[in-house]
Amino acid sequence: MKNKNRSAGSKMIEVVKANGEREIYREKKLADSLKKAGASDAFTKRILREIDDLLYDGISTREIYRKAFRLLKSHSRAMASRYELKKSIMALGPAGYPFEKFIGELLRSQGFRVRTGVLVEGHCVTHEIDVIAEKNSEQRMIECKFHQQAGNICNVKIPLYIQSRFLDIKKKWEEQDGPGEKHYEGWVVNNTRFSEDAIQYARCVGLQLLSWDYPPENGLKKQISYSGLYPVTCLTSLRKSEKKELLHRDLVLCRQLCEKPEILREIGISEARSRNILDDAEALCLTMEG
Repeated sequence: MKNKNRSAGSKMIEVVKANGEREIYREKKLADSLKKAGASDAFTKRILREIDDLLYDGISTREIYRKAFRLLKSHSRAMASRYELKKSIMALGPAGYPFEKFIGELLRSQGFRVRTGVLVEGHCVTHEIDVIAEKNSEQRMIECKFHQQAGNICNVKIPLYIQSRFLDIKKKWEEQDGPGEKHYEGWVVNNTRFSEDAIQYARCVGLQLLSWDYPPENGLKKQISYSGLYPVTCLTSLRKSEKKELLHRDLVLCRQLCEKPEILREIGISEARSRNILDDAEALCLTMEG
């Protein structure tokens, strides 16, 4: 029989994360995520009460998430979409190409000139690079590592491999541009997490890392929230097959959908549903953290 904790304060409840690790349930952490999704203080308290009735020692974070998502969706689809952001980023698969496109769009919003899926000549060999981004004298070589499971992490082998590729490309760039002409950076972007040794190695060699919550002050989650660039996979009013079709057509952002609403008709969506979908997309496009 499940040993439920009705108050979440009378007993230390442990939850099981996606990677199998256990941690103490923190009500504030859930409350913060609900508020970031747009829930009012009153609605947040209501959800926390309902989650409290669900709690038992060893409950999965996935089960808590599903319950909170259902409650948010019953109140506001846009709110539910913001809350589901991490899962929506993982839906940019199974191949990582839509994720690369999404990262490219995020960089464009920051003023970079962007190319994706580029063959780049190194000093020794030619490399296929996910994203090349340039702004003023800054030039980035970016490799995207995409995972479909929240528990998967990017270990130290990935930064080791990417750093060797970056150094080969950097040497060629310096031969072409001349030393000191530009500032070159190697980047690894990951939609889940980096291991501690991956972070330690990257810091040591000067490789830049970006993941869901790293660096803590400017991780992927925060950059998406600040920019308002939500993926179309966030839209709960779209069916899974429709999301796949939009990604197949290189449409990865809700903003792009707002700019090209006719594409919904092209993929066979009725006018009535299209209006609902576009309303949801516009609500997300207007969402930015100040």
